[in-house]
Amino acid sequence: MERAARIEDVKSLFGSNFIGIDELSSISLQFPVSIVSTPSLIPYPVHELEQYATDYILILGSDGFKNKQPLNLLSLREHFGTEPEISEPCFYNQDWYIEEDFMKKTLKPKWYLLKKEVLPDTRAELPDNILKKNIHFPSAILCAYTFFAFYFAKKEFLWYHDFIWCDDTDHNNDRIYVGKYNDIDGINKNGFSIHRHLALRNCYGSINSIKN
Repeated sequence: MERAARIEDVKSLFGSNFIGIDELSSISLQFPVSIVSTPSLIPYPVHELEQYATDYILILGSDGFKNKQPLNLLSLREHFGTEPEISEPCFYNQDWYIEEDFMKKTLKPKWYLLKKEVLPDTRAELPDNILKKNIHFPSAILCAYTFFAFYFAKKEFLWYHDFIWCDDTDHNNDRIYVGKYNDIDGINKNGFSIHRHLALRNCYGSINSIKN
C-alpha cells in the first residue's frame, strides 16, 4: 500500500488549492480558528493526490475558534454576520435554520479534500440522481468553513453563483444546499446561503380557483 504524502510535497503539488497551518495562521485576524498540530504526513496516497491537485482543494479543518467557541454554522454566522453593507464576506440574512441540528455540527481537525467547482454533469440534477453516480456530498459546515478560509487566504470566492448539495438534512429530512454568494440577477443581497430542498409530502396540495 502506498504511503501517505508529506506536507511539503503536497503543498507544492496543490499550489493555490492548498490550505494548511501556514495559510490558516496567515488569516488568523480575519478567521481566528484554533489550529492543532498535525503530523507531517497527509493521509492520502501520492498518486491519488496527483489526480486531484488541479481541481480539488486540500484543506486542514478546525473544530473551534481561538476563544474556545465551537466552530459550527451558528458560530460562523455570528462571527461573519449577515449584513453585506457592514462587512463582507458574510452569510445571507435568513434564520429558518437557527434551531436545526445540522447547524451545530463541527468539523474534525483533519485534512479534507473537496471539489473546487461544480461538476458539469450534475447541474440541474436532483440530489438522489447525483448520489447514484457515486458522488459524495460534503457537509454544510465543511463547505462554509472552506468558503471563508479560501476567501481570506486566496482572495477568491468559491461557488459564487452556484449552490452545492450537502449531506445534511433538516428535521423534515429535506436536503440542505449551500453557496451562491452572489445573486446574478441582482435582486438578493450578497451572502453565503443555506437553503433546504423541500421534498414532496402529503401536506402539499392544491386548491381550485374559479375563473369568472
